[in-house]
Amino acid sequence: MTPRLDLFGIITDDMAASLAFYRRLGLAVPADADRQPHVEITLPGGGRLAWDTADTVRAFLPDWTPPQGGHRLSLAFLCEGPTEVDTLWTELTQAGYTGEKAPWDAFWGQRYAIVLDPDGNPVDLFAPLPQAESPS
Repeated sequence: MTPRLDLFGIITDDMAASLAFYRRLGLAVPADADRQPHVEITLPGGGRLAWDTADTVRAFLPDWTPPQGGHRLSLAFLCEGPTEVDTLWTELTQAGYTGEKAPWDAFWGQRYAIVLDPDGNPVDLFAPLPQAESPS
């Protein structure tokens, strides 16, 4: 059997705050999940996203500590268009979430922005830029 990537996990200090953030990005997380130590949802396409509290992780890895000085993984949300990138970034930062990089037109052809979730994980918002019409 060949392993297949099936689940992405987020370790959180505050389950309710983390789930509220991801609900704002359109994820269908049940309202009664806020007090659970472990939460999983199935994403469109069949992959899964899970959250565990830091205490849950420490139950099986007693010496676990959060990473320091940076991150090694981020989540990226495809938006319907450049305007939605700007709108979501504004809504999230006005709601008190930290904007790491305001929306910009990236050289690789996407409107891009980065906001931090409540645990400091970077979450990218992106959409393809419209193709410029070439002169005839």
